[in-house]
Amino acid sequence: MPSEPSADGARAFARREWGPLYTAVRTALVERRWRAVPMTLTAVCLTAFFQLVQNQPWGYEPVQVIGSVRAEYPLWVALLRTPLSLFVPALDLPVWGALAQILLVFGIAEICLGRLRTLVIAYVSTLAGTLYARIAIALGPENALGLPAADAHVVDTGPSAAVIGLALYLGYRYRAWLTMNLVIAAMVIEVLIKNNLAGKEHLAAIAAVLVVCAVTALRGRRRQRGPGSRDVSRGRSPAPAPEVSRAPSPGPAPDVSWEPPPAAALTEPSAAPPAGAVCPSPDAETATTRSGAPPIRS
Repeated sequence: MPSEPSADGARAFARREWGPLYTAVRTALVERRWRAVPMTLTAVCLTAFFQLVQNQPWGYEPVQVIGSVRAEYPLWVALLRTPLSLFVPALDLPVWGALAQILLVFGIAEICLGRLRTLVIAYVSTLAGTLYARIAIALGPENALGLPAADAHVVDTGPSAAVIGLALYLGYRYRAWLTMNLVIAAMVIEVLIKNNLAGKEHLAAIAAVLVVCAVTALRGRRRQRGPGSRDVSRGRSPAPAPEVSRAPSPGPAPDVSWEPPPAAALTEPSAAPPAGAVCPSPDAETATTRSGAPPIRS
């Protein structure tokens, strides 16, 4: 019996953590199938192609010229090669790992974030690692953030930094906070176990994506507040709201209560007619008034 509440709690947590992400991916794949991830399929094919070519006797040098990045290269060369370096798998790692990472993480990101945003986050993550390598080597191994000079000759390729950055940003967009923390914790443990260039570049990618998340959150708050809200950080009060024109209020209602006229204005009644006199009828009075002739008395 105690296992049922725990199972229900785990399912509820899974729905909160991954439910919206799962729903978005499932809906897109059911409706469009593989047409929902054309960029991801292209990236997988490109990575497999580079792996096949660089393992040939004649193909290693061309692939290095196109997509190989090292800290010893001039900066402009590294910047030109960085976009394609995402799809050049590292020679010391199994290629199926790179293909699985691209298919899973890039596919989810393409569906949930869109192609352009996916490419931007992937490039920012990879570029952050590339630039960090130069700074770390300049700092030297004596510094906690530094690296030895020998790492300048290490080939820096592969999609790992882009995959980590995309996973982190997906967790932020879909409020999967546990997933974000697990990704960060795993990369920190990696550096503690093996303090090398790849591990520290992963931390640099995490730092860059966290900055992107912070900027996105700040812009979202400003958009929600609107132009008329108070900007506390700058100490400015909102602009006064435009005065709404109102119709003039009506004056006091006229007094329609009736008051009897004063006693002086009332006509005194005429004296009673003498005995034997015949009083004219109201019809006769009316006839006299209309014809002008005196009423006939009998």
